Amino acid sequence: MSDKRNIQDQKRRLLAEKYELRRKLYKAFSKDTDLPNDVREKHRCKLADLPRNSSFTRVTNRCVFTGRARSVYQMFRVSRIVFRDLASRGLLHGVKKASW
Repeated sequence: MSDKRNIQDQKRRLLAEKYELRRKLYKAFSKDTDLPNDVREKHRCKLADLPRNSSFTRVTNRCVFTGRARSVYQMFRVSRIVFRDLASRGLLHGVKKASW
């Protein structure tokens, strides 16, 4: 199940990257108050016609091992549970248990 979620998330990332420039351009034109309303409306419609999964809002950070979406460390792209397990085994370089 985790592979399916990670593949779906990867597809969303690629789509978001592909349409990023177009989306920003349409948003800028639709928010520009100096332009006539019909031009702004045309760009709003073009923005709405873009694929839903091309928005960065729909991209979720997921654990590469389990596919878990919650409490994922961005730097390592693993969940807190996997992170703790890998760190305790010493498989993460530069990470060690704190002691003071």
